[in-house]
Amino acid sequence: MSIAVISLSNEGARLAAALAAQLPPCQIHLHAQVTELPAVPRFERICELTQRLFSTHRGLIYIAPTGVVVRAISPCLAHKTSDPAVVAVDVGGRWAISLLSGHEGGANELAITVSNILAAEPVISTSTEALKTLIVGIGCRRGVPAQQIVTAVYSTLAMASVTSDRVRLLASASIKADEPGLLAASRQLGIPLRLISADELRQCPRNFARSAFVQKKVNLPAVAEPAALLAGRRTRLLVPKQTFSGVTVAVAQESCMWSA
Repeated sequence: MSIAVISLSNEGARLAAALAAQLPPCQIHLHAQVTELPAVPRFERICELTQRLFSTHRGLIYIAPTGVVVRAISPCLAHKTSDPAVVAVDVGGRWAISLLSGHEGGANELAITVSNILAAEPVISTSTEALKTLIVGIGCRRGVPAQQIVTAVYSTLAMASVTSDRVRLLASASIKADEPGLLAASRQLGIPLRLISADELRQCPRNFARSAFVQKKVNLPAVAEPAALLAGRRTRLLVPKQTFSGVTVAVAQESCMWSA
């Protein structure tokens, strides 16, 4: 079963095309009034389309208002162990909301994947994730093996006397989107990887250790520290950048708005 991307607008159609290019197998469905992507299948009523797709796809990505999505999926809901992952994206491509089957169905992971593609902000509210408050920023040399990255992560977490079950996200630069060792390390650790765009890293307003080496190599001021700080909200560095063979790791701590 594949992923379906559903949109009601021309702006959404362009986002859908960007997603489909990187989420195979992926099917786009556009409203009849959309003029973009003329070869893509059309629908008249989003509720009827949702009823057809709900049991045949493992993931549904709606580029539409959240209220519209809620009304479309509500008649189809069965159980969190069988419902597909549902992610809602605004037409500006700013937010990717894990709306249904976040943990069991994979919507949390899908929201992060969508965010990485669109440079959007993932919105995840499941309690299992809300209790995790650490973000691990990672920079690595090309070709570094996954086990080397995993070992560096565990070593850095040990410096703060914390374990990996408190880590909500790994974070790195978007230029590492195709780094095999980093992707494999994410899978091995069982922690999603959030990618931060080069522009965001360059414009990071927070204090972090800058690296002349990284600046020269990839035209970025640093990776591990700013990625960790930018991937969350109300963050502070818990463990500053640690350097290993071919890997740098930093840990940021998120705090609740009402925390001291």
